[in-house]
Amino acid sequence: MREVTFGQYYPVSSFVHKMDARIKILLTIAYIVAVFLVKEFYFLGYAIATLFLLLACIFARVPIIKILKSIKAILFFVIFSSVLQIFFNESGNTILEWEFIKITDIGLYKAGFITLRIVLIVMGTSLLTLTTTPVELADGIESLLSPLKLIKFPAHEFALIMSIALRYIPTLMDETDRIIKAQKARGADFESGNIFKRAKALIPILIPLLIGSFRRADELADAMEARCYTGAKGRTKYKKQRITYRDILGLLAVALVLFGICATNGWVNPNWLIVLPI
Repeated sequence: MREVTFGQYYPVSSFVHKMDARIKILLTIAYIVAVFLVKEFYFLGYAIATLFLLLACIFARVPIIKILKSIKAILFFVIFSSVLQIFFNESGNTILEWEFIKITDIGLYKAGFITLRIVLIVMGTSLLTLTTTPVELADGIESLLSPLKLIKFPAHEFALIMSIALRYIPTLMDETDRIIKAQKARGADFESGNIFKRAKALIPILIPLLIGSFRRADELADAMEARCYTGAKGRTKYKKQRITYRDILGLLAVALVLFGICATNGWVNPNWLIVLPI
């Protein structure tokens, strides 16, 4: 559990780390949309999205292994989605058939594409949290949601809740790991038996974890009150958010990714491109 990197910040000086948090949030959303736009069985579209993610990791100076570890948190969901596509898809040529189980080539292709899509999305969002501090992330979300203040939407409070939730993901992971080790030292067994027995064995972990979570929330509330926190009213920011050339280059790069994916899907008409004579 300590190796789950989602919600953690990787402190290093890089091109992506110095980008504006608002732009990084928008680029992450655009990248997720681009991945969803890729049609099934279009390998080139996924290749473009994967190449962009690898280049982003290089410019962020974050080890690719550290980003891959973020998939551990959703590994069960990835396997479950793939199994559904493999065993419950009857279209295509049959590869293996045994009683009620039928595996086809289309089912295998769809399982691979769904797995790749989920992995790319999780890695993209993980790269956002690895290159953005919780404070910058909260300021960016608040700034993007500031127009909603006209309809009395609590943008600052919402951004604060989001940043605190992301900040405490690795903390709760570490606390869960400590509770499991303490229970194992007392003779608890979490690895033997069927799935129901393993689920029942998790009860001694969930109870102290919930108690510890409420205790941390109470301590955080006391700390905020001791520092006279009253919400967004009258608050100032130490660092001002500014758009630089890095953000412009990032926007252009994601725009090229969207254009390339739309082109591979056949949504771009070549007649739209105007070639100027040399």
